Amino acid sequence: MFRRRTALPVSAAAALLAAPLLTACGTEAHPGAAAVVDGQRISVSQLQSRVRDVRAAQEKSPQAAQLVENTGKLSPATLNGMIFDRVLERGAKDAGVTVSRRDVQQWRTAAERSAGGADRLKEMWLQQAIAPGEVDAVVRNQLLLDGVAKSIGADRGQPQGQQRLAESLAKTSRKMHIDVNPRYGKWDDSQVVLGGTKEPWIKDVTGAGQQQT
Repeated sequence: MFRRRTALPVSAAAALLAAPLLTACGTEAHPGAAAVVDGQRISVSQLQSRVRDVRAAQEKSPQAAQLVENTGKLSPATLNGMIFDRVLERGAKDAGVTVSRRDVQQWRTAAERSAGGADRLKEMWLQQAIAPGEVDAVVRNQLLLDGVAKSIGADRGQPQGQQRLAESLAKTSRKMHIDVNPRYGKWDDSQVVLGGTKEPWIKDVTGAGQQQT
């Protein structure tokens, strides 16, 4: 469940259109919001900007056509990641987990070495719809996940540990009252994932950099 997000080859053109109003808590309208997480908006424009960054990077690749095809349903998958980032941040804060810039750089250096270089690592993550400018944020998430898992005594390398971590993050998710614009799907607190997408947690694609905070 935690290994890596699987891209879905479905066109995202319709999802990039202007979104309708999003209603949070049943009464309050949030024009232009893709989601509301713990009372804070993720705007449609923020989501579209992230999607454009990924597509721009993919189009520069010699495998551009394949990358675009394999990450077709990009808007919901990207929103899924943006929501999960906030859930993880809150979960880490509640657990007292912090990650330094040095931690991020050390993990990334190890991953680049294992992948065969910085450019190769970026290419591998681009296959999972991670733009080069988001790599450090993804690395930070890996370390936060490790830290949260350690704080609750969960081994991410074992199914039981994965389940325990998922249950912990599900509790955090429920507290954040996540409301998603129906255009993009419905958030599932129990799975900590946006319905219609698959796995919310991007894992190290190289097998390197497995550190504990």
